[in-house]
Amino acid sequence: MGVEGIIWLRDVMTESKPKFRSLEELVEFFDTHDLGDYWDHMPEAHFEIDIRRRTHLFAINDELAEQLTVIARARQVPSEQLINVWLREKLLEQVPAAL
Repeated sequence: MGVEGIIWLRDVMTESKPKFRSLEELVEFFDTHDLGDYWDHMPEAHFEIDIRRRTHLFAINDELAEQLTVIARARQVPSEQLINVWLREKLLEQVPAAL
């Protein structure tokens, strides 16, 4: 449950018993009580998800993959991040105005 849900639940529950003086008290309460007992008091949530990040897969030969992995480990970064940095640098060399 997100912070907004906890705050809403705290507000709803202060209208009846039990009442909480702090968020910590609310958390302690639900450490020993079942949220399911209060589920009918929760509002229905409506939201949209707009995922814009896309993943593109490209095949590279085994030798390049092994070398990239060794270098990425030495730099303590994910291979994907290293590849993206290097590709961006190379693209900027080729077409600086386009990026």
